[in-house]
Amino acid sequence: MSFFTSTNVHHPLSDIVLLMIRLFVGFAMLSHGFPKLEQLMSGEEVQFYNFLNLGDKFSLILAVFSEFVCSMFIILGLFTRGALIFTIITMAVAAFLVHGADGFDKRELSLLYLVSYLLLFAFGPGRFSVDAMLNRKRERAAW
Repeated sequence: MSFFTSTNVHHPLSDIVLLMIRLFVGFAMLSHGFPKLEQLMSGEEVQFYNFLNLGDKFSLILAVFSEFVCSMFIILGLFTRGALIFTIITMAVAAFLVHGADGFDKRELSLLYLVSYLLLFAFGPGRFSVDAMLNRKRERAAW
């Protein structure tokens, strides 16, 4: 069967594409999370979207965890799906609550991240990840 007409998802190329998506989206999100981390560490008064009335500072801490810490996990492919749950929630909040009343141009970036995270959640981190390495090690140990 031809590559261009195949519906096979587990083509060797898919692992390379998943790695590329993980690296690009992870590093790109770090550029959003790092300024939030600096804001958190500055000691200045925090003004941030108060998600679920948990307080500005706590909401910022959640955003830093999602956008910075979870992005590191996504880049490594470590605890990938768990990290993706937090980033998916963060991008859904950004797209539908923070920018919910804004036009598409303001929501577009968070929606692109959201769709990328959903894709990674559905297909997993791929063969070139720490998760895959740990899985192979676990399977060999179980043998």
